[in-house]
Amino acid sequence: MDYIKVDFEISGDNAPTTSELLVAWLGELPFESFEETDNGVAGYVPQKQFDHAQLAATLHEAGLTESISFKTSLIPDQNWNAVWESNFEPVMIAGRCYVRAPFHPAKADAEYEMVIEPKMSFGTAHHETTAMMLEYVLETDWHGKHFLDMGCGTGALAILASMRGAASGVAIDNDEWAFENAKENLVRNSITNIAVRLGGKEEMGNEQFYIILANINRNILLDQMETYNHVLPPGGLLFMSGFYKEDIPVITEAAAKFGISLKHQREQNKWVAVKMLKE
Repeated sequence: MDYIKVDFEISGDNAPTTSELLVAWLGELPFESFEETDNGVAGYVPQKQFDHAQLAATLHEAGLTESISFKTSLIPDQNWNAVWESNFEPVMIAGRCYVRAPFHPAKADAEYEMVIEPKMSFGTAHHETTAMMLEYVLETDWHGKHFLDMGCGTGALAILASMRGAASGVAIDNDEWAFENAKENLVRNSITNIAVRLGGKEEMGNEQFYIILANINRNILLDQMETYNHVLPPGGLLFMSGFYKEDIPVITEAAAKFGISLKHQREQNKWVAVKMLKE
């Protein structure tokens, strides 16, 4: 698959804040990954999904056209596994969960060890949001619970939930690459009690999930809140991440409409994750 690399050059005195705002807005577009550069941010999007006019319109809507310029370049199809291998290091979460790739040595003394082949999917535990969500998974009682991992990416959250004793689960992602990658990672970790589905919120159906994990972005979480309420029974837990500290009020307000209240939050580099309870 060929990719388009979009180099965003950010000017002005508030470049770090502008960079965060930019990535938040780009979360609505089909970018699959981002990286910081000396001059701003680089984003990668499949060539067949890139829309120059849509990108320009998004920057205009966000009020970023004066402080941001961008240029594009084609990244031909290549061995993405080799690319990931050259950049992917193991991660230890809360001193308990060791997340590594197949080409890294095992860690025999880890309480939990996950083997994740990241490819182009989100959820390698390197990003703050995934790391914080994994911490919540480690702190939660999963015994006998049926759960949902919405926007599952690599499937890392679902895999750890299963290792922690969940009875069963459903992992959903609307990206075909992530859908296939999650299935592969489940097999790689000998997880057999999780169903992976390709699609969006319609895939939740009328099932009841006692725990929901949703590491996506603010706008999608707001759009799906009513559906979460529909499938979350009283006493159920909702863990969310993929947004910034300043987004907490709008997230909690949307959840409160359905009797879902904030019980805990954690923060890393302005990213936050929250634990919420449906009363």
